[in-house]
Order: sequence, then C-alpha cells, then structure tokens
Amino acid sequence: MIIPTHNRADVLGRAIASVLGQTWTDLELVVVDDGSTDETASVLAEFDDPRLTGMHQENKGVSSARNRGIAASSGRFIALLDSDDSWMPDKLEKQVRFMAESGFEISQTDEIWIRNGARVNPRFKHAKPAGWFLERSLELCLISPSCVMFSRDLWDELGPFDERLPACEDYSLWLRVGARHPVGLVPEALTVKTGGHADQLSRRIIGLDLYRIYAVIDLLRTMELTDEQRAMAVASLKERVRLYAQGCIKHGKDEEALRVRELAEPYCR
Repeated sequence: MIIPTHNRADVLGRAIASVLGQTWTDLELVVVDDGSTDETASVLAEFDDPRLTGMHQENKGVSSARNRGIAASSGRFIALLDSDDSWMPDKLEKQVRFMAESGFEISQTDEIWIRNGARVNPRFKHAKPAGWFLERSLELCLISPSCVMFSRDLWDELGPFDERLPACEDYSLWLRVGARHPVGLVPEALTVKTGGHADQLSRRIIGLDLYRIYAVIDLLRTMELTDEQRAMAVASLKERVRLYAQGCIKHGKDEEALRVRELAEPYCR
C-alpha cells in the first residue's frame, strides 16, 4: 500500500490510520514524504506499527513518490492511497478477495466524494465502469488512484508512472492499462475521496488538457495497439489538440497552438 504525501500533515494521519486499521491485516504500508516542509515527519513518528515504512525524498512530484514506494514494496497486489483520502475498514479485504477470485489484474472500488467538508454526488459521467473501456477513458479519466488495486505483474508490464508529467501521470498509466487489460469493479463505496484543497493538482496546475494530450501521444508512441484502438486514440488526440489550440489562439498564444499541433501531427495520421 503506497501513500505519497507532500505537506499534508493535517490529514496524513487519517489516511495512515485508515490503512493500518483495515480488517485485512496482512499488509505493508509505504509512506513516501515528497520533500514536505511541514510536520509530516512528526505525524509519521506517531505510528508504532512494523507494517509501516516511512521514506523521505526531495520534492520530485507524486509520480516519483509513487514509483519509489512501489519499488520499496514487495506484495503481490499494490494499492494506492492519496494522503488526503481514506479507506473504509474492509476496503482491502473485499478488494483482495475480489482480485484473487476474479482473476482481474486491476480493479477499483466505488467511492464517496467529500468536497469542502460536505458529501456530494458524482455526476453520471464519473460512474465507475467495469471491463474494457479504453474509448471512454480517452474522453475522461475513469480510474481513481485511491480506489485502485493492481497486480505486480501488471506493474512490471506497464509501469512506472511518467515522472515527466506534473499532472495526469495516473491518466497516462490508465490509458496503457486500458489497452491491455479489463478493469474489475467492486461496486461498493469503500474509498472516501476528499477534495476542495487549495493545493490539489487539479487546482494548482493550469492547462491540464496539455498533459492529457501528452498522455495520448505517449499511448500512440509506446504501445502496440489494435487498429480499432489506434483509430480511437487518434480521433481523441485530434479533438484534444483542436480544442487546446483553439483556446491558445483565443488567448493570443499562437506559438503554443502551433507547437502542440506540430507535436501531435506525426501521431494524427
């Protein structure tokens, strides 16, 4: 179980406690402190549990922290948890059993959304699908890191997270996964996803669409796709580039529009 964290001392303890308090007790938890400058080290020191390993690195981003944590772990299954989220007590028990019985290499659970302290209902388009859904994933990221569990075999095949991307690094991996594997679903809200923080990547990073473009280009560049998969990816890339370039031109950034068009052009044929 991997928790990457950066300056989240106020909520990190809740995330750690939700893992160590699982009904499935045969686990290892690796918390990677990605260059925090707050009281993160003190929070980690409060836990006296041999299943917990704390690691510290200079600030390199969430992809680096996750990659390092996974490299330091040894379990057959790998689960991720963002440091501002938490798990229901039986999350791992139900998901591990589902994975073992179903044969899926990757699965996720449903989730509860908390925004600014209040529960909200996800929109219909965010409903967790199951099976093969690469086409839908090209439109919208449909796998949540804190809900997911995957086998080490899958990680060895398709990982790691792309450390060049400051955002959408998980989206890039899920696209590669979607081209190779169906995704299982435990249809229970076993993850609590908390949002509304000022430091969330989705709020701090401007131009997320650009990193989604990079993710689709990476899919086309690195994966052997079927003709159908390639056609879907190319269509998605063309539309994303069109909309991004349109926005750039509207704001007087003609050179950026040209740069991205030229970057994507070899993959749009």
